[in-house]
Amino acid sequence: MRRLLRTQRAARTASRLQWSTAKFQRPQTMRKRLKTLLPDHDTIRENRWLQPFASTLLHPRLWHLNRHSAAGAVAVGLFCGLIPGPLQMLGAAVLCVLFRVNLPLALLATLYTNPLTIVPLYVLAFGLGNLVLGQEGPGFMAPPELDGLNLGVWIPALIDWMAGLGKPLALGLVILAAALSVTGYVAVKWTWRLWLIRQWRKRQTSPRKP
Repeated sequence: MRRLLRTQRAARTASRLQWSTAKFQRPQTMRKRLKTLLPDHDTIRENRWLQPFASTLLHPRLWHLNRHSAAGAVAVGLFCGLIPGPLQMLGAAVLCVLFRVNLPLALLATLYTNPLTIVPLYVLAFGLGNLVLGQEGPGFMAPPELDGLNLGVWIPALIDWMAGLGKPLALGLVILAAALSVTGYVAVKWTWRLWLIRQWRKRQTSPRKP
């Protein structure tokens, strides 16, 4: 009986050690795959909106990639993606410095907003704001485009546009950005964990070399 208990304990210990080894070794493959899709140092240096902060943004802690920094980066990118115009990446960069999450992944995550998606997302945010406030505000107007305008003209036009839509848009943007951010954070955390479990099980079932 004692011999059987020792055997079971040894098996459990070996299983835990294998899981621990897989947990620390397997993410290397995921990190390598993600890094092939992310912007590199040269991309940050060449971005005109981020150039003034290049020395800060190239700090190694903002390029480290693990489950926590990846989930945080996606949350930051999804939140800042609803900021109008080129200020998206600048806002994402500031939050990455504050929360010490992966900068390239956060910048990539902001790209879900583009000329095709920005207006529908703002319409949704405007509707959410009206719903929460329980009122019907003025009709929705599309935001001013930067094309053909310099930044000094575009920013006042953007402020006037937001003031015209008022509280419903501001509140709706915060609600929608927060919802997307939380969803992205949880999704990355669970996806990373499920990938680890899958790799561990795959390793358990694979034939061992003699």
